[in-house]
Amino acid sequence: MREKRQYHQIASHHANHMIHTLLHGCRITFLVTVLPLLAVGISPTVAAAETVKVATYEGVINPVTAEYFESVLEEAVESNAHLLVFQLDTPGGLDTSMRLIIKEINASPVPVVVFVFPNGGRAASAGVFITMAAHVAAMSPGTNIGAAHPVAMGGGEMDKVMMAKVENDAVAYIKSIAEKHGRNAKWAEDAVRKSVSVTEKEALELGVIDFVAADLNELLAAIDGREVETATGKVVLKTKDAHIQHIPMTWRFEFLKVLSDPNIAYILMTIGTIGIIAELYSPGMILPGVVGAVSLILAFYSFQTLPINYAGLLLMMLGVVLLILEMQMFSYGLLSIGGIAAMTLGSVMLMSGGAEFQQVSLSVIFPVVLVFAGFIMLITGLAVKSFRRRPVTGAEALVGMTALAKTDLNLEGWVWLNGERWQATSDVPIQAGQEADVTAVKGLHLLVTQHQEAKERDSWT
Repeated sequence: MREKRQYHQIASHHANHMIHTLLHGCRITFLVTVLPLLAVGISPTVAAAETVKVATYEGVINPVTAEYFESVLEEAVESNAHLLVFQLDTPGGLDTSMRLIIKEINASPVPVVVFVFPNGGRAASAGVFITMAAHVAAMSPGTNIGAAHPVAMGGGEMDKVMMAKVENDAVAYIKSIAEKHGRNAKWAEDAVRKSVSVTEKEALELGVIDFVAADLNELLAAIDGREVETATGKVVLKTKDAHIQHIPMTWRFEFLKVLSDPNIAYILMTIGTIGIIAELYSPGMILPGVVGAVSLILAFYSFQTLPINYAGLLLMMLGVVLLILEMQMFSYGLLSIGGIAAMTLGSVMLMSGGAEFQQVSLSVIFPVVLVFAGFIMLITGLAVKSFRRRPVTGAEALVGMTALAKTDLNLEGWVWLNGERWQATSDVPIQAGQEADVTAVKGLHLLVTQHQEAKERDSWT
């Protein structure tokens, strides 16, 4: 019994010793691993990488661009992205659309980086304002920025007073943008007043941009740790090992972007005009009218982004009228030449008031004018022929047909026509069995005259 009690004491001692050793080891592990993490405010789990949203746009700044930028920025905000990189390559565009984009950047809680990309790209005109308004402005090698002088819209030249107002307004706007982000306000003013343009290296040296990077990864590594001021406060960028998510342009934006091309707008307007004219000349065809109406509506949507010259539009309408008149009167081709000339001049003038990228290409104008003229002349010719064609149904179709006298026609009598007996009146006597030509139809009564061949025989005899 005593030995058994000693055995239990020894076993209990060993168990207590093991428990003490285990607890001591746990305390050491906690002190070595957990406390240092808690001291610096980091949880024991691995911190997730920050998310960077990337959107790319190449083309003219217009309402489509503004809507696209708003959508990608909204997605970045809703997904709690750390940063939005907007890769931009633009020749410029509309002032109103540019200002909408800048307002979105200024109100954004998510930092926005505008990256002029790729090699050979540019940020001209409105693109200069957008780049300088970004929280971080960067360019890739082989790109340029500048030439932000305002351009007259609407097909005419602004007078000196109006030009000075527009220029001073643009200068004040870009200087305020540059000063807000600590960039070169003097160069920004020269970009507007003197249309100066610089390379990416010159822009970096002049303090126009913040970084030059060969690609997106190099850019994210370069801006890591930079502090920027957003609408909700200061943000320190953590982008070195960020998770990159590209936001592709949806089919809707791609479609609207294509419609904003002046060449496409011009072609749509031409197709729409042809379709409507074809429907007017041949009512009931439906398809030309539907295609024409849809094309014209799409063209009108495009025109809101383009500098339309109404004198050019009137010249094009005059050209259409002259081509139609050519098919209805003999002019030795003068009306056709005048119509084609009016359409060509009108097409050149139609969008001549804006920058080069807002004008219709001559390589598009000449083929379209020739095709348009051919279609108009073809449609008009077919319509004229149909009007001149003898009717094939109804009472009018009987005029000119040959009837056979059933009885002697001494002014009144009966004739056979198309297997039917008709009461007829003749202006000359016609014997039974002779042929007579129908000259008119009055109700169920025919007016006839001697058949043409019989007249000719009588004249020879």
